Amino acid sequence: MAADAELLEILLHLPLLAQDKNVPYVFVPSKQALGRACGVKRPVIACSVTSNEASQLKSQIQHLKHAIEKFFI
Repeated sequence: MAADAELLEILLHLPLLAQDKNVPYVFVPSKQALGRACGVKRPVIACSVTSNEASQLKSQIQHLKHAIEKFFI
């Protein structure tokens, strides 16, 4: 989630949902950078990382998930 989202209130329900579902989340400073990380030219205020068991990206996604979870410890 982008910390510089205008009207931050539109994002504030997401951490509560993530905590209820035991899903790690993180705020990043820039919606522009988040958009670039998502592969689009527009700013993005929130995104999710999903995978399936057969994905070639599974190990990278697991590494990212563990890195995010370290922030909670």
